[in-house]
Amino acid sequence: MKYTCVDGFSGAGGLSLGLDRAGFRVVFGFDNDPTSINTQRINKKYFGHVTANMDVNDLLRKDALLRTIGLRRGELFLLAGGPPCQGFSVQRIGKDADERNRLVLKFGLLVKQARPKFFLMENVPGLLGMRGKGVLKSFLSTVHDCGYTPYLEVLNAEDYGVPQRRKRVFVVGIRNDLHKRKFEFPEAKTLGKNRVTVRDVIGKLPRPPEDGTEHTVIRHHRRDRLSRLNLARLRALKPGQGREHLPLRLLADCHRVSADRIGHRNVYGRMAWNDVAPTITARFDSFTRGQFGHPVQDRSITLREGAILQTFPRDFVFSGNKVDVARQIGNAVPPRLAEIVGRQILRYYKSVL
Repeated sequence: MKYTCVDGFSGAGGLSLGLDRAGFRVVFGFDNDPTSINTQRINKKYFGHVTANMDVNDLLRKDALLRTIGLRRGELFLLAGGPPCQGFSVQRIGKDADERNRLVLKFGLLVKQARPKFFLMENVPGLLGMRGKGVLKSFLSTVHDCGYTPYLEVLNAEDYGVPQRRKRVFVVGIRNDLHKRKFEFPEAKTLGKNRVTVRDVIGKLPRPPEDGTEHTVIRHHRRDRLSRLNLARLRALKPGQGREHLPLRLLADCHRVSADRIGHRNVYGRMAWNDVAPTITARFDSFTRGQFGHPVQDRSITLREGAILQTFPRDFVFSGNKVDVARQIGNAVPPRLAEIVGRQILRYYKSVL
């Protein structure tokens, strides 16, 4: 079987979608969130592989991953995954120690167990910062000691055809028997005026119903209910403007301090038609959590619009309630970016045969 792939911590399947388009044969995906796994199972048009609601610890016991996929050690082509990254977030409040940080190390143990030809790991830039650098060092040491040469790069999704400003760390590991030359990450494709904009991808969508019900044809396309105060804030903003452009009377007390001091300067913001979107987060469904206002309509962007900005197919359906869907969309690897990185891995492999 050529180019077999396992997608770990798969969420709604953004990485699987992109790798499938790149030419990989995804044979198995796992996540400990049953709602995300159900999302993959109901999208039969896009997913034909086996999915499991499993914890990574279950797959680390007695070579369980290899037994599950029916391959011997060394036969899997690609082990991919995006271990949950909230523990590394620079916006998180609390102690640096977070149990979720260990999931990166457990991904390294899966690499050691399966010994795939390549591995691909995605995470937040915080992995390179104070909260994450120790974990990253341990991870790189693990994969190096079991015979891999890793390459690390921070990629911005807007440079690769994704209509969104989203920086993420990608680590590609090459098993040493296949490591013939340096791995080069894909070159940026959409810089400057070539970027795909908010207008390009959601500019022609019909308005969601005014009464808050879902659009009759487009799934997940419904407007969120805004308070009278948030509606006033939104109406006071032009496209591309954020909290710093609001009059003092519309600011919450905690936001009357300079944006340079407290950050989150795009809270209560509108997107701009001719620019990329801000990072679609797990709470983009809330106008108060970022620059998630529609460019010209007096509403937040819908779940469907967020999914499109993440480059999910327009007919892709998500399982769960509103918060569940927003979380799955915001936590996903943009399929378009996953596809480009996947193609680069295959290009490298074919060049060293």
